[in-house]
Amino acid sequence: MTDFQTNIALEPELVPSLALDRALLRAIFDKAVEAADPMLVIPRTLPPRPLGRVVVIGAGKASARMAEAVTSVWGGCEGLILTRDGYARPAPGIRVIEAAHPVPDLRGQAGTEALFDLLKTCEPGDFVLALISGGGSALLTKPAGRISLSQEQQMTRAMLASGAPINDMNIIRKHLSLAKGGALAAACSAPMLSLIISDVPGDDMAAVACGPTVGDCSTAQEARALLELWSIPVTPEMAAVLDGPPLTCRPGADALSRVENRIVAAPSQSLLAAAELAQAEGMSVRILGDALEGEACDLARHHARMALDLQAGMRLGDAPLLLLSGGECTVTHRGKGIGGPNAEYALALAVALQGRTGVAALACDTDGVDGAADAAGAVVDALTLPRAVALSVDPERALWNHDSHSFFAALGDQVITGPTLTNVNDFRAILIRPTDGYCNFPQHSLCSI
Repeated sequence: MTDFQTNIALEPELVPSLALDRALLRAIFDKAVEAADPMLVIPRTLPPRPLGRVVVIGAGKASARMAEAVTSVWGGCEGLILTRDGYARPAPGIRVIEAAHPVPDLRGQAGTEALFDLLKTCEPGDFVLALISGGGSALLTKPAGRISLSQEQQMTRAMLASGAPINDMNIIRKHLSLAKGGALAAACSAPMLSLIISDVPGDDMAAVACGPTVGDCSTAQEARALLELWSIPVTPEMAAVLDGPPLTCRPGADALSRVENRIVAAPSQSLLAAAELAQAEGMSVRILGDALEGEACDLARHHARMALDLQAGMRLGDAPLLLLSGGECTVTHRGKGIGGPNAEYALALAVALQGRTGVAALACDTDGVDGAADAAGAVVDALTLPRAVALSVDPERALWNHDSHSFFAALGDQVITGPTLTNVNDFRAILIRPTDGYCNFPQHSLCSI
């Protein structure tokens, strides 16, 4: 972390305690990420290596790390993995292809074709191990009908800017693709075990990476309704696919009878690991849920009110209280800022708290990338807004333009992890200590935004 004491002439007595709180929050986040490391979770769930031909496939931000874990137990394996740029890992015998995320590209499309070609070589006596994690929705790129890659890219950008929740986006994607909603598993005649790291609210296996090995209950009619609801433009090619035969496999379909799906890591497990560390450090912990959704700003305001109400009931000497939550917030974009749901949550939280002492928070994506920024998220405390004022950084403009990462970069308060090689969705932690006041700085108009 960078030195956040720069340019602080305000409330210097707060600096040592805030440095401690920031260090605690970062350690708690790191523990949550560690709990979802495939090198830990895969060996615990991996069965003995089957006899005969074994083929390992996968797609997602964590898939290469999952393959690395598999080969550490089984030894070298034949296979093909699609992962995000920068997330490749060594896995003897397994080809690892990096491609773009969250907007698909030609590398992802070519890699998906190669994956299907490999599955076509599998026979009933072979065994296929699928490694699926969040991010696979963009990496598995196989547009249906006459939909072009360019059209899929435009649709993805529109969905990401719309504020649509991940489950809605994935229903749309499933019914315009030949690689989702069970289609990957259906292309294989060999028995398959699919190990899944969940990054979706509710841990619905059919939603992780658009469920390439899982039966799908949604319909093309639902996809059409969601496209309209979120104002996503529909091209004639997309309309023709939606009007055509179903592309996904229904649960219980014969084509999926050879597949077993298992979740091996989920947000709830990471929250519990974080809670255990916090309790060992003497904190009381409340887990608010692992499936929270909605606009990042709205959730931040709600959590700020909750934190202030809880702090008002605390007495000096009480143990610190930690609020933990997971899930996936959304941002309905305005402007051209560099933001993400975690940084936007953090900025909106700081604004709503208006410099209240005794409250610090961290909001990060467990995959290490929040939105379009090379940062996992950000950390805030009572000095966030005073420091912004001292640096002439306008939080109101940043929040309005969804430019939260630029705001936190100016303050040196981004959380930079690099690729974490896993993905169990967003992680939020609010640390509350008993106190009796606010940091001394002018009130800002943002509390009304």
